[in-house]
Amino acid sequence: MRVNSLAFRLLLTSAIWTLLVLPIAGVLIYSLYRNDVQATFDNQLRKLVLAIRIDSLYAGSNQPIVPPNRYEPLFEVTHSGWYWQIKPLEGGEGRTLVSASLATATLASPKQLNYPADKSGARWMNGQGPLGEPVRIVEVIDKLQTGEEGAPSYSIIVAGPLEWFEDGVAKFRNRLTIFLALAGLGLVIATLLQIRFGLAPLRKIEQGLARVRSGKAVKLEGTFPAEIESLQIELNALIESNQSIIDRARTQVGNLAHALKTPLAVITNETRDTSGAVGDKISEQAELMRSQISHYLDRARIAARVDVIGRVTKVYDVMEPLVRALERIHMDKAVSIHIDCPEDLSFQGEKQDLEEMLGNLLDNACKWASRNVYLKVVLLSVGDQRSMRQICISVEDDGPGLTKEEREKICQRGLRLDESKPGSGLGLSIVSDLAQSYRGRFELDSSAHGGLLAKLILPSI
Repeated sequence: MRVNSLAFRLLLTSAIWTLLVLPIAGVLIYSLYRNDVQATFDNQLRKLVLAIRIDSLYAGSNQPIVPPNRYEPLFEVTHSGWYWQIKPLEGGEGRTLVSASLATATLASPKQLNYPADKSGARWMNGQGPLGEPVRIVEVIDKLQTGEEGAPSYSIIVAGPLEWFEDGVAKFRNRLTIFLALAGLGLVIATLLQIRFGLAPLRKIEQGLARVRSGKAVKLEGTFPAEIESLQIELNALIESNQSIIDRARTQVGNLAHALKTPLAVITNETRDTSGAVGDKISEQAELMRSQISHYLDRARIAARVDVIGRVTKVYDVMEPLVRALERIHMDKAVSIHIDCPEDLSFQGEKQDLEEMLGNLLDNACKWASRNVYLKVVLLSVGDQRSMRQICISVEDDGPGLTKEEREKICQRGLRLDESKPGSGLGLSIVSDLAQSYRGRFELDSSAHGGLLAKLILPSI
């Protein structure tokens, strides 16, 4: 999955949304749960303090009594975290009553620490127990219910362990975090599978077009979703239109060639019977016209072939018969052509064009080689896409080679550096024209074997 792909963009947006929403939802759920648990815990403390107040102050005695322990058994367990305390205020007499769990310790009063009272008159705070453990404290102030005026006031305090509350909330938080993390991971995986499934038709189109480009199919075949079906129709129409244009171009090139051959032949024949400078000049210009027309008709023919979709040629299948033929032709020099070419490499173009390019390069190398010609083909990695692949065909010989100035001149059409060697001087020019027509390159350099290195860069599949 590449960074600039549709799949990556869809997955990234989904992952960002998941990473934003799930933590926010987790914080909200955790806050609501914590508030509910705290409200439940506070309600339990409120019930306990109200029950102790009634049992202690409303018994009709002139002193608070020790309430019966019918609310929380842990009030009887020393330092259990559950405590109650009844302390006289504002002229109240008697000692401070405490639960058995407090032993000889006492609890801090929220009223004395200036904590405000809520609507019911209760005061709340988080404090410490006798062992320094965190506790939740609730305090109410009430008068002794003896029926007399000016009854003394008492502070009734109940405390519960915050550890119970915090442990329960912490366990829920951990479980919630694990669940949301798994949910987020599941959502990302589900999104990835959805993207794979949703974009699968595009992969199918890519494979279909690769089959068309490689010559294994003539059109984009298969059944596609409704959203992509119109794209399939348009692509097939484009392929058919391209083929139709190429066929018309070939026909027009052929017609033009036939239309010009006859007039030029007539002019040439007439000038042979005309003596003098005028006849020679006309004959010279007619031959120049023939050469130029042949050159540009060849270029048009090549361009028409290059633009055809689906023409692929196995390089090794072209090389092997060419090498055998050239070794027989140059048998008098005992030239050996050494091949280094993987059998699976292909040239994206016409077979006859590859034969023409290789034939010219190998024939030229055999003419100038002392004993050996080296032919090597490698695949160049110029990109991740198959449409950007190229092959490099190098032909080297162990002959005298060329200087830098000679290499710059040699590709000029019709130029021959040594008239003693057979040929028209058009071979390397044709190779260069064909390579450029296929959007490739043709380069000359000095060879490590002492002679000339000819290098062809051509499109592959």
